[in-house]
Amino acid sequence: MILIIEDEPNVASAIKRGLEDIGFETSIASNGLTGLQMATDYPFELIILDLMLPLMDGIQICQLIREKKQSVPILMLTALDSTENIVTGLDSGADDYMVKPFKMIELAARIRTLMRRQNGKMPMPANISKIADLEIDTEAKLVTIKGASLNLTPTEYRLLEYFVKNQRKVLSRIQILENVWDIDFNLGTNVVDVYVNYLRKKIDKENPNKLIHTVFGMGYIMKESDA
Repeated sequence: MILIIEDEPNVASAIKRGLEDIGFETSIASNGLTGLQMATDYPFELIILDLMLPLMDGIQICQLIREKKQSVPILMLTALDSTENIVTGLDSGADDYMVKPFKMIELAARIRTLMRRQNGKMPMPANISKIADLEIDTEAKLVTIKGASLNLTPTEYRLLEYFVKNQRKVLSRIQILENVWDIDFNLGTNVVDVYVNYLRKKIDKENPNKLIHTVFGMGYIMKESDA
């Protein structure tokens, strides 16, 4: 269960709806005092905490939660993007921060990271497939790397999804053709190699740990390392 302490109804509702759509349960507190009461009375898995709140601000809430020795992950939201405000939030005990406005997909990625850090490997929602820092939301057809969205063509997306769902398996070019294109291609075609190259340029760019590896004479494999 995630606690959302946010006094702007539209923002709170958007966060609640977005998180519940991907499988999280949520509760909302619309002011600081109620939020602190809920945070200390119930065992939430994570708290999304706005910085500017009526009755008690996010800094005070965060400090009081930490004084009670609660280690629940706290993700602070702020419309104030100065370095000073961000440092103040982190120094008060927040684990991470996001500046408004933000994209729901990045918020979800930050939440999963904090929960994994707190609880070890937590189960992913059924629609999320993951390898290393790359995640695919198979319902929304969205791909992110370290929380940043990745632009793929429809064919690149289908190929990547097939790789991720079959990670650590050697996939022949014929298997890839049949499952990604669903067309009886001439076996001499190099369409698989071309699109694998396209994907590599996008997902392995500036990433020292390559994900798509060539298995000479056999095809390709997706895994976190070449070991």
